[in-house]
Amino acid sequence: MRFSAISALSALASLTVAQDFEQYQAQFQNILGQFGSYLPNPNRHDPVSAAEAKAGEMKLNVLGLSNWKETLYAPVAPEATTPEEWLVLVTGGNKTCFGHCLRIEAAFNQSAAKLALLPDAPHVGYINCDDQPILCNSWSTGAGTLYLIEMLPEPAPIDIYAKRLNLSTTTPDTILDIYQTREDKSQFKKKDGYFHPFDGELAKYKLAVPLAYVLWALSVIPSWGMMLGVSFISRTMM
Repeated sequence: MRFSAISALSALASLTVAQDFEQYQAQFQNILGQFGSYLPNPNRHDPVSAAEAKAGEMKLNVLGLSNWKETLYAPVAPEATTPEEWLVLVTGGNKTCFGHCLRIEAAFNQSAAKLALLPDAPHVGYINCDDQPILCNSWSTGAGTLYLIEMLPEPAPIDIYAKRLNLSTTTPDTILDIYQTREDKSQFKKKDGYFHPFDGELAKYKLAVPLAYVLWALSVIPSWGMMLGVSFISRTMM
């Protein structure tokens, strides 16, 4: 009789804990659902505008999380020994560049049309960190950066050189001059280390994008959201 009573009380306690857990879980999921509607899209891409930019006189490629690698490799012949050159501008809007990137965007667009006329014209592309925060985080890059990328067929190493642009003084001639004097690598900073998009340790072990999502989430989730998550986890462990 005593054993039956203890078993019944134990079962009742377990049921109560389970019901409390389900209640907290439902409340937490509901809050996350409401909060999720306010989160920015980490991979916004307009295929129509991208196609128009590529087909226009600028021949501009819009790079996103889903297409950047295949786009950069696309013009590379399988047996090529001379690298295909890319000029890629990293820009942003009000969130990542506070509206100060309009000048460099205009300069890059105008220079892209002129570069397309050169016999040794590079391929050109751009990344908007407002639209592609995960891609920017995975590259550990920010708005206002110009990349010179020398693409060779896989699995050859890829050389990437970065240069910060002056947001207030950059002109189309600035971009043209950078490209025409690209042999002088002292004006660039060679990209290496863990966040190298092709050869970095994070890319090799496919950790760059997951880490980028974590960094992005930490940047957009307010402090009260983090506190709520910690509180929910601590309750489940009790």
